[in-house]
Amino acid sequence: MEKIRLAIADDHKIFRNGLKATLEDCDNFDLIIEASNGKQLIGMLTELTPDVILMDIKMPEMDGIQTTTAVKQKYKDIKVLALSMFNEDKYIVDMMKAGASGYLLKNAEPEEIIEAIQTVYHKDYYFNEHLSITLIKQLAGNNAGGGPSQSLADFNEREIEVLRLVCQEYSNQEIADKICLSVRTVEGYRARLFEKTRSKNLVGLVIFAIRTGIINV
Repeated sequence: MEKIRLAIADDHKIFRNGLKATLEDCDNFDLIIEASNGKQLIGMLTELTPDVILMDIKMPEMDGIQTTTAVKQKYKDIKVLALSMFNEDKYIVDMMKAGASGYLLKNAEPEEIIEAIQTVYHKDYYFNEHLSITLIKQLAGNNAGGGPSQSLADFNEREIEVLRLVCQEYSNQEIADKICLSVRTVEGYRARLFEKTRSKNLVGLVIFAIRTGIINV
């Protein structure tokens, strides 16, 4: 089985060492980059390409939000999993807006960290309970003054159907089986959905779907 290539960006050496010990217990992972700040990480990405980056939010020189934005602009296929001591809505929302595909607290159990990495790699996102609540609260605040800010006029019925299933956490294979399409066709629909909604990740699709009434919260 091909291993998931990982990078860690965190300025606390003791935490990095603890995280490395956790990752080394999983045979499916290959840690290829270890950086102490965002600037150092960006420099190392020119020669090594991880599948998933474990990204601290608070770092010197270039913080996690700035670094995530830079990574997603140049390396769209790399997944970013945010790690932080902060359990505050602002940090979660800012990281998701920057393009992160998931968010974990640094005191998460090793089992949850491993699960989050595998989920982000295979499904492009990792939702935990707090992240979902945070997004819903953010959306409620954004929409307090009126109706949806985006329109469904540019979407056909099949695209809306695929979007609804994506938001229900079905994988591409599951969607293909459910509506009798090939996986490649579903991938094509998914790519168009990201383009049409101008979303960086699944979080953006969920936000769009809620604002336009495709799914209810």
